[in-house]
This record gives sequence, C-alpha cells and structure tokens, in this order.
Amino acid sequence: PDEKAELHLKLSEKFLREAYDLLAKGDYVQASEKSWGAAAQVVKALAAKEGKDLKSHGDLWRYVNDLVKKLGDQELRHLWYSANCLHQNFYESWMPPESVEAALDDVKEFVEKMRKLL
Repeated sequence: PDEKAELHLKLSEKFLREAYDLLAKGDYVQASEKSWGAAAQVVKALAAKEGKDLKSHGDLWRYVNDLVKKLGDQELRHLWYSANCLHQNFYESWMPPESVEAALDDVKEFVEKMRKLL
C-alpha cells in the first residue's frame, strides 16, 4: 500500500505543477484537466494507504464523501467540487480564466489537506 500511495502522490504533485505551468501559458482547458488529475491522484494515494483501490469516478466520490463524514470537514467537499468543475471544464471549456485560476487554487488547497492525512 505504501508504494502505491507514493506513486499516486508523486503523480498528484506532477499534475499540480503542470496545471500551474499550463495556466501561466493561458491553456485553461489543459490546466483544468491536470488540476482534476492532481485531486484524483491524491484521493487515490490516501485510499491506497488504507489498502483500497479506487477505479472509477463513483469510487472517488464515495471515498471523499466518507472522508468528509469521518473528519467532519465540509471544506474538503467544497474543494473537491472545484476539482470536479475543472474536470468538466476540460470537456466544455466554459469557465472564464479567473474561475479556472481560483478553482486551481482550491485544488492546491485540497491536495495540501489530503497530504496531511497521509
């Protein structure tokens, strides 16, 4: 579990760096998807640490919901929603640049909160 958790954590960090690089280049669609990837990978890292293997969007959502209930941290849920808006933006490209930037900052905060739980 620790090795798999470390792999997901490294991917999360990589995707978050790439998201900010793409944002700086004005590529909001790709920055959105990298942000989603960073959030999804950190969730998978925490789950892997517990010996769980999340394979679908539904698994990710259920895991985050369970975590929110366990911790009583509603902010975690809201930060997760921002990541999911960015995932949708990858397909729709409807978010204004300033919204992508704000949501990316939310994802950064989400990743930091999740890392503390590892």
